[in-house]
Formats: sequence, C-alpha cells, structure tokens
Amino acid sequence: METGFHHVPIMVSEVLALLEPARGGIFVDGTLGGGGHAEAVLSAMPETGRLFGIDRDDEALRAAGARLSRFGDRFTAIKGNFFDMKSLLKDYGVEKVDGILLDLGVSSHQLDAAERGFSYKAEAPLDMRMDRSAPLTARTVVNTWSEAELKRIFYEYGEEKFSAKIAARIVERRREQPIETTTELAELIKGAIPAKFRNEPQHPARRCFQAIRIAVNGELDGLHDAIQAAHDLLNPGGRLAILTFHSLEDRIVKNAFRTFENPCTCPKSAPVCICGKKPTAKVLTRHPLIASEQEQKENSRATSAKLRAIVRMDPETGSY
Repeated sequence: METGFHHVPIMVSEVLALLEPARGGIFVDGTLGGGGHAEAVLSAMPETGRLFGIDRDDEALRAAGARLSRFGDRFTAIKGNFFDMKSLLKDYGVEKVDGILLDLGVSSHQLDAAERGFSYKAEAPLDMRMDRSAPLTARTVVNTWSEAELKRIFYEYGEEKFSAKIAARIVERRREQPIETTTELAELIKGAIPAKFRNEPQHPARRCFQAIRIAVNGELDGLHDAIQAAHDLLNPGGRLAILTFHSLEDRIVKNAFRTFENPCTCPKSAPVCICGKKPTAKVLTRHPLIASEQEQKENSRATSAKLRAIVRMDPETGSY
C-alpha cells in the first residue's frame, strides 16, 4: 500500500542493540513516525512480543499501520502524545512494559512535505504542527507573540545568537502586513543576521525554524516529566532508549538518566548517604552514541543524532 509517507529511521542497529527486543515482552515506540524503528523492533521480537506505537500525526499512523499490517495484532497504533504514555497505555490494560523508544526528531516526511510548513527550503503556509488538529500554528507564533517571547524562544530553543535582531525585524515587518509563508520568514531571518555570518553550509534560518517548531508542538514542555513516566513504566530489566537531535533535548535526557542512576541528594561532604534514595536505573551509554560516518554520509539528518539508554533496576535488590 502506498501512503506517500516516508521516514528514514536513524541508528537502527544501535537502537536494537540497546533495547534488546529479542527478550520479548511489551515494547512501546512513543514516536512512531512511519514505523521504521517499530518494524525493526517487531522483526527482532519473538512471536509472543507486542509493540504499541504512539504518534500525534494522522498521516504517520496511517503509514505505519500499512507498513506494519503483516504483524497483525502484535502491533497497535495509538493517536496521542508520548507525554501521555501512561494513560494511553492504561486504556489498553498495560501497566508495565519491557522496552521504550523515543525518537525526538521530526520525520523525513514532515520536513519534506512542503505543505506542512516545517522547511525553510520550500514555500508553504507557516504551519509546523505535528498534530494538524492542534490550534497553535507557526503563523500564530510569528505574527502574534511578543518581541520578547520571540527573542526568548530563538535564543533558548534555537541557540540563535542574533535572536534579538531577528525578533525585532519580525515585529517590524508584521506591523506592515502578516508574515504568511516559510520562504518569506526564512529570507526575513537571513536579512536580520549580519552579512558576514550568513555564509553557512545550511540556511541561517534553520535555528529559528527549529525554535518555532519546538514552541508550536510543545516539544520541551514537560519532556523531563515524560522521561520520568517512561522510566516508571519499565519492568526491572526494561530498557529506555532516546534519540535526540539538539543539545537542549540531549541535556534534559542526560540529566534525567544521571538522576535515575544517582538519585542521592546528600551533600558531597556527607560521609554516608542519609537521604535513602536508591538508584532505579543503570545508564547503558556513558557517552551518547552517534551515527556512523557512513550513515551520516547517506542521511544528513543523522549527523546531529545522539542516542542514550538506561536499563531499569529494582531499587530494593539492585538487580535488573
């Protein structure tokens, strides 16, 4: 079945090595996309294994459903946000699972489908919604948010050093008329950046587009809590693997994982731990894994990917 939806899964072999789906049990792909990772996990599981795939994008759910139909009732697609994973799974009677994957990147299809408004390369209405039924669009952010708020998201979510200049230029332009398209915004951003900083390999608007996309979809709002919830869902021995694509996400993941492994809040000067907090997970990736040179050469979207993972422990026995 041709769905028109495509997505190239990143670091598939590394994901499988960390998740170990051959153990069987119940697995969750919290960011299903086109189903590439899910297909690999299901193919590596025993016949008794089951996978739930969660996504906000109706097109992704349809595409993954078609791609994974050969697995029958071993695969279940759920529309929703992985932030709500606990309640979404509870509706299916699932309280604990054995493996979870979160791929925090935007799918190839969403980036390449011009009408979705994610890309600065093709002209389209400013949209950027992963869930096309959601009310907030990029057009609303660009044309109604205050200059201070635009500056904040460009700096915090895009790590854009010219955030103030860009925010001011946007507000100046929209006083004349609304900013409607991706290319209009991209060129406006480029024009706000000093000329000597415009000659980058990629378009200088990419950081602000990332920031707007994060704001529109609430990608960082509650991410730490979502990681905590995913950790809580795991059985002892269960594994959580997370793919990130920019430093803000990776920092949140790294800090959460570090706290699971070392939750002690006692002062460093204390001779012994008196807080009583015990490790609940072991970090499997001391340093994040990155894609191979070959994969980065074949798929430019793999160049910024970082993969981290933990295995859940029984805090009482320390076993997993």
